[in-house]
Amino acid sequence: MGSFLKTALPVLLGLAIASPAMADAAAGSKVFKSNCGVCHSTTGAPGVGPSLAGVVGRKAGSLANFKSQYSPAMKASGLTWSAEELEKYITNPAKVVPGNRMPFAGLHDAAQVDSLVAYLKTLK
Repeated sequence: MGSFLKTALPVLLGLAIASPAMADAAAGSKVFKSNCGVCHSTTGAPGVGPSLAGVVGRKAGSLANFKSQYSPAMKASGLTWSAEELEKYITNPAKVVPGNRMPFAGLHDAAQVDSLVAYLKTLK
């Protein structure tokens, strides 16, 4: 039994740690609609905020059809929106980019953040 636990425990812990990677993009779509969709589109056309179509891998403050509306802080942030950077920003936008114009306090539910990022990854 002891050797079983030595083998099984790391596997089970690995599954628990990997669970954020298994975030649900469908659930993220709902999180987007209820938290982000008021200001952001997913179609390429800007709204109050920039479109989030193709956001993963994009340099912050660089969307051509929104460039004049980004805050100086966002333009100067030097960020590229990786999944990790998006997770940090979605959790606390004011901390990640002080002086940004987005009036959003952040999502504090890790499952919602993970699902939202999974959804954003699907947007092309």
